[in-house]
Amino acid sequence: MEGTGGGGPSAVSPVIQWKTDASRRFQYYLDKTTPHPVYRWVGTLVVAAIYVLRVYYVQGFYVVSYGLGIYLLNLLIGFLSPLVDPELETSNEALLPTKGSDEFKPFIRRLPEFKFWYSITKAFCVAFVLTFFSAFDVPVFWPILLCYWIVLFVLTMKRQIVHMIKYKYIPFSIGKQNMVVKNLLRVAVAPIGTEPWLNIDG
Repeated sequence: MEGTGGGGPSAVSPVIQWKTDASRRFQYYLDKTTPHPVYRWVGTLVVAAIYVLRVYYVQGFYVVSYGLGIYLLNLLIGFLSPLVDPELETSNEALLPTKGSDEFKPFIRRLPEFKFWYSITKAFCVAFVLTFFSAFDVPVFWPILLCYWIVLFVLTMKRQIVHMIKYKYIPFSIGKQNMVVKNLLRVAVAPIGTEPWLNIDG
């Protein structure tokens, strides 16, 4: 009995160790892709194309595709939304970049780009695996699901655009580039010596 009981932990430990090592190795390679967004998104497009071809080939799993579309729409809203909702914060002017602001304020997303990419890629991989299980191939008239998803997409994006217009923010950090162009134009038309940081007389 002691030999059987003592062998339990030693039999489990290698499995846990292997799982830990695999997780660390996966995280290591995942971190190495962080500074390469173009290659990451190209890989995601390849995965998405494989999934589309798989669904087209089997002519089924439309419910899985619909669920995937809803999940991707939810991720997109998180990607386009600010970290702090201006409807709940009174100090939103200090957190959101605006086109008319004199000071550049970077847009901080609720869902960062890397997590956005990783979640999309993982969703396509999971959906692809589900297409090999007939239990998820629920018979349904797919044009209805497609029309419903399009309507949901239009309404959701319309609400998001209205929210952006109401609180005067843009979901991309392009304010810095605009300020650089504005400063260059101001310097170009200003007389010599009027700009304090260009005054060579000191």
